[in-house]
Amino acid sequence: MKAYWIAFVDIDDPRQYARYMEQSPTALQQYGARILARGSEMTALEGFDKTPDRAVVFEFDSYEQALACYHSDAYQQARQHRLEVASAHIVILKGQ
Repeated sequence: MKAYWIAFVDIDDPRQYARYMEQSPTALQQYGARILARGSEMTALEGFDKTPDRAVVFEFDSYEQALACYHSDAYQQARQHRLEVASAHIVILKGQ
């Protein structure tokens, strides 16, 4: 059963955020993530104080793969760069 990793991110320091963007694809690729959508052109309709700076939707072959990717050492190392310069809301959603 497919799973989807959905992230909304607000970036405080784009230059430092680039370090996260350099490292995170390695972990995502190791777990078979496929990008379905990403970018900054969106409309927040409910639940947000403001529209996030960017959003991304990844598809995984399974819920377990998506969770394993997030908790992997490779992703957690990349994540450390994001924590310093951005805030994120991330969910992993089990598909049907």
